[in-house]
Amino acid sequence: MQRELLPLHLLNKGGKSATMQTMKSVYDWTYKVVMFICKILLIADILVVCFTVLGRYVSFIPDPTWTEEITLTLMSYMAVLSGALAIRRGAHIRMTSFDRYLPKKLINVLDILADIGVIVLAYVMIVEGFKYANSIGGKGFYPSLPWLSKKVMYMPVPVAGIAMILFEIESIILNFMKLFGKEPYETKEASLEEQVAEGGN
Repeated sequence: MQRELLPLHLLNKGGKSATMQTMKSVYDWTYKVVMFICKILLIADILVVCFTVLGRYVSFIPDPTWTEEITLTLMSYMAVLSGALAIRRGAHIRMTSFDRYLPKKLINVLDILADIGVIVLAYVMIVEGFKYANSIGGKGFYPSLPWLSKKVMYMPVPVAGIAMILFEIESIILNFMKLFGKEPYETKEASLEEQVAEGGN
């Protein structure tokens, strides 16, 4: 069952501060924007692939050479952005076998350490990604599209780093709140009926 973020009317019932409500609203909006970009990339990818297939089997439709490179580039952006979205939903693979045997505060500390580790990785991705994009990528062009710099091919790495840091900041804030006994607008298993019932009270 996919975890869903509590809506603002439930947040208000818990007495959360206006700052937390604002932060949640900003991150909800950011999540939706990145998700929309991923959907556009997926649609563009499907259209390019369909055009490629038609070009191979329909005689009057041209079979351009740039479709494979563009398809791979779009898939790269979509993969890294969707991976960043998974950070907010807690959808990445993780080891939770011992969570039931460990104190909650220890689990919170381990979660914070994991968040810090991901931020360090994201920082390396940003620094090294921009370095390679400007050095190797800046010296070449797509063979099938001579006007398009290969910077575009290397940019998914730093883009992923920026998106990862953005969502990890929220995760660290929420984990610190839980560590000190404050209940954040955390994700929880909540059915639609429960949310509607809470909203009506």
